[in-house]
Amino acid sequence: MFQFIVRRLLQLIPVLIGVTILVFSLMHLSPGNPAHIIAGESAPRDTVEQIEERLGLNDPIIVQYLTFVKDAAMLDFGNSWRTSLPVSSELGPKFMVTFELSVYSTIFSIFLGLIAGIISAVRQYSFADISIMLVALFGLSMPNFWLGLMLMQWFSIQLGWLPATGWGSVQQIILPVITLGTMGAAVIARMTRSSMLDVISQDYIRTARAKGLKERVVIYRHALKNALIPVVTVVGLQFGSLLAGSVLTESVFAINGMGKLIVDRILARDFPVVQASVLVIAVVFVFVNLIVDISYKFLNKRIKLD
Repeated sequence: MFQFIVRRLLQLIPVLIGVTILVFSLMHLSPGNPAHIIAGESAPRDTVEQIEERLGLNDPIIVQYLTFVKDAAMLDFGNSWRTSLPVSSELGPKFMVTFELSVYSTIFSIFLGLIAGIISAVRQYSFADISIMLVALFGLSMPNFWLGLMLMQWFSIQLGWLPATGWGSVQQIILPVITLGTMGAAVIARMTRSSMLDVISQDYIRTARAKGLKERVVIYRHALKNALIPVVTVVGLQFGSLLAGSVLTESVFAINGMGKLIVDRILARDFPVVQASVLVIAVVFVFVNLIVDISYKFLNKRIKLD
């Protein structure tokens, strides 16, 4: 186990190098001069040149990239070009908001998806099974922003039960979590159903039933544990997607998170903030998938972590 973790951590290095090359290249190839944006449309040319010199934009591209990688390795992302504040002070609070939103949404997806998938598999082709799969299909099909607007219309404007915007209180968390977690719950429900149906048809499940074990014990102790491996894989991938793709949900509910920060700073050509944000997301995504790989061993002792 320890050797596996060390190997995976070493594999993280080329992945992060690839991420730095990609984000650095995309930012510098995108149209628009950051110095011109900072100085303003009517700024004289000498002012723009002074800003370019101060930001190091006149250095060769390879020098700028190596400087970025060296500073990132020391966890020094510099200051924001837009606000002149340290990148860590700007990114930290917003990352925690998006991280909490992603965690809560993932928990909601797992809870709802597992229950729906198990019921659907145990009662295959029943009215409950067909209804759950139709709802899951609906959950996969509708865009997050549309669901968020509908929930806001129903529960905030018409009924007045929950606040429409903001983040922090329990009431403010409910609607964004449902919005962001619904599609994940639909995916988990369909994956759980498929995996459970495959496991339930195995010989050892029939043997367990022939021994007289209660159906609840057969389903939850024997079938579910072995059916969770593909579900855990999906959960790990979805968490990374939620962390990087929550910008629409944050915009609908006016949540000041990292997704909104990245979009705003891309438009402002604030390279340090964008590059640091993408690196943080990449690191978290890789570590989440490492945890997923390790969990395979606990779900199935026969799996070897090679």
